[in-house]
Amino acid sequence: MRLHDLQPAPGSVRARKRLGRGHGSGTGTTAGRGTKGQKARTGKDLSPFFEGGQLPLHRRLPTKRGFTNIFKTEYQLVNLERLGGFVGGSEVTPESLAEAGLIRHAQRPVKILGRGEVNVALAVKAHKVSASAKGKIEAAGGTVAEIGEQKPETEMRDDAASGS
Repeated sequence: MRLHDLQPAPGSVRARKRLGRGHGSGTGTTAGRGTKGQKARTGKDLSPFFEGGQLPLHRRLPTKRGFTNIFKTEYQLVNLERLGGFVGGSEVTPESLAEAGLIRHAQRPVKILGRGEVNVALAVKAHKVSASAKGKIEAAGGTVAEIGEQKPETEMRDDAASGS
């Protein structure tokens, strides 16, 4: 066998269909392009977004501006006025707040805000406490402790994937 003996397998290569070579060929006249119109003409190079001059969909829809910070820490907010159900001297933690139905998830960070008054001494442990809330709790004879900052869920997943 030599180079000049090589040829494709039988039936694997078809001859190019020659369009527009008379009506006897079966592909004459309009050459498979239908009749008239922009797409029947030569040089028909339409953008996939072209809608015949109508304002295209990608220009009709509103634009989204700015960006979403994926590392933002979203706190569950609890005002002092909602801590009235706790007995004096009790410890207020994310777990106890979740049991009382004041927050949804004990695992997510909690911030205590200063709206309202607190009349009993409470030991408050939260991820963040506003200055006014801290002042009111301590004025009522309670204590405030900030829990260490939790990592956002995305960082925790990255650390687990890298094995560190």
